[in-house]
Amino acid sequence: MAWSRLTAPAPDGALAGAAASGASRVNDFMRQRIRDSIEVKQALAEELDESMRVGVALIDAFRGGHKLLLFGNGGSAADCQHIATEFVAKLRMHRRALPAVAVTVDTSALTAIGNDYGFEELFARQVEALGTPGDVAIGISTSGSSENVLRGLRAARAGGLVTVALTGAGGAGMATEADYCVVVPSSDTQRVQESHILLGHIWAELVEQDLFGAPG
Repeated sequence: MAWSRLTAPAPDGALAGAAASGASRVNDFMRQRIRDSIEVKQALAEELDESMRVGVALIDAFRGGHKLLLFGNGGSAADCQHIATEFVAKLRMHRRALPAVAVTVDTSALTAIGNDYGFEELFARQVEALGTPGDVAIGISTSGSSENVLRGLRAARAGGLVTVALTGAGGAGMATEADYCVVVPSSDTQRVQESHILLGHIWAELVEQDLFGAPG
């Protein structure tokens, strides 16, 4: 798709037409992607039972003085940091900081574990070190097949943590590795990740409202 035609030189008399045609294609493309995202979220809204259970589990964990650990790769690693920050800083209201850790950010630990034990153990080793019974561990994999995420969930379960798998349509098999498995009904990675952040925001807001009261 030659979006560059919006700004590329054109022969006299053709510039306006080329620009209009290019703008129309960009407009159509953007509208379709927005509609795609809306459709996935609408489908997700029809399958909320497991997501609701995760929200309750998070409320119970934070109320009981426990913490949240999150792990994933690539864009999912960034989502882990994003979601953890909503608990440590705030989402919608000033309140006590809540303990949430994305175990994707310690470069010394990541490189040491990767070097000494292999990439597959990046998260399991840290969960073993940082997790305590009653904590919640959320492993994010849009495909459901990331071995280091699966091993992280297994380590969390072995350590007595509440385990949550967050995945896409192809990752329903993660349900065998976690207490809760939230499946976004899409196989499009971008649409799945957009919904993961939406769920993270919803869970953070539920926790804030339940523990500290809803803002006006």
